[in-house]
Amino acid sequence: MFTGIVEELGEITAVEKLGDASRFRLRGPVVTEGAQHGDSIAVNGVCLTVVEHEGDEFTADVMAETLDRSSLGALAVGSRVNLERPTAVGARLGGHIVQGHVDGTGAVIARTPSENWEIVKVSLPADLSRYVVEKGSITVDGISLTVVEAGSDYFTVSLIPTTLALTTLGLKQPGDPVNLEVDIIAKYVERLLGTKEAAR
Repeated sequence: MFTGIVEELGEITAVEKLGDASRFRLRGPVVTEGAQHGDSIAVNGVCLTVVEHEGDEFTADVMAETLDRSSLGALAVGSRVNLERPTAVGARLGGHIVQGHVDGTGAVIARTPSENWEIVKVSLPADLSRYVVEKGSITVDGISLTVVEAGSDYFTVSLIPTTLALTTLGLKQPGDPVNLEVDIIAKYVERLLGTKEAAR
């Protein structure tokens, strides 16, 4: 379980194609501190398992399902990525409940800079729009953000200088893909209400 508070901006140092999967080697001095085989690390919002760890780098295998449902397949050597370790029990929940299970991808549509922040508009798949509400939470490339405006096929977020400087959203340009994870609580509520209606 994660909170969407990115710990560091890491980098892809190697990509090995394995038929219907890929193996990534990533550099991240913060998230690799004390890392062990089998640990989880979120990479652009996708929960991956540490296969090997040496120095400030770790490797992770990415199966076809993950490559198909996320933007990880577009990563190459030199790509910058958001990294976060799982939250510890009893730690502060700085963002919101994030599973690291990507629901779909969107793309940056536009960026509107202001003096002290920036508004970013992101496309939203039709099947996810019902889970996105104004002032609600959404995870974009592993970053817990508050929705400013929620349209039928887009949403906007307002980014402070810290987010722009320390995450991939400071680098993304119009057309670039992003991973999206909607609020898990909204999905559970929908399922429960649907089951209740079906039982009547």
